[in-house]
Amino acid sequence: MTQPKYKRVLLKISGEFLAGGQGYGIDPKTIDILAEEILECTLLGVELAIVIGGGNIFRGLAGAAAGMERSSADYMGMLATILNGLALQNILEKKGLHTRVQSAIEMKQLAEAYIRRRAIRHLEKGRIVIFAAGTGNPYFSTDTAAVLRAMEIGAEVVLKGTKVEGVFDRDPMGDPSAKKYDEMTFFQIIERGLAVMDSTAVALCMDKDIPLIVFNIREKGNIRKILIGEHIGTIIRKNLPAVGVTVRS
Repeated sequence: MTQPKYKRVLLKISGEFLAGGQGYGIDPKTIDILAEEILECTLLGVELAIVIGGGNIFRGLAGAAAGMERSSADYMGMLATILNGLALQNILEKKGLHTRVQSAIEMKQLAEAYIRRRAIRHLEKGRIVIFAAGTGNPYFSTDTAAVLRAMEIGAEVVLKGTKVEGVFDRDPMGDPSAKKYDEMTFFQIIERGLAVMDSTAVALCMDKDIPLIVFNIREKGNIRKILIGEHIGTIIRKNLPAVGVTVRS
């Protein structure tokens, strides 16, 4: 059996990913493919926790920009993450996996309340833990929630699944000549103003020295490849093993 590089991992997935090609809502085919990828990870013996955004249903920032009061808009976004978490839980359990959804906003009929020690115990028993409702507070993104939960459960790495191959010097969707970074430091991310995660999430990773790997989640097998030690996407650390930044055209 292949030995994984990491034992305990926090996977951050955007809500937009679950929408698939339809652009909004939850695409059953996309979530089923994701569940198969997660199943492969559990076969490696990896303890996996997941944070999913809610942008496929409602985004707090967008609601605030449209004139809604920011706190109310953010709480609506948190509820959207719960819908996504329950959808993923349903598909995973149909595939025979044991899961728990823990919500930062208490709703006993749908999910467990978030309790750090209980979450760790679930992971130790081989259950997949899906953290929903962000941090439970407005003004904090699901990126920040993902890093916070990673710190609390003692995750060795945060994996951020995106629609591009990693971190680029400019938007590769709008500029095909954009160059990809293979590895960077958190300070370089902040210094260059790269939109990888919000500044609070990046600062937390840097402070606690938790590596962040940004990769294309749409490419089949990428999650497993990362877990067994293959270099996929861009790895961001507090300090690089060598001086400088590796840039690939």
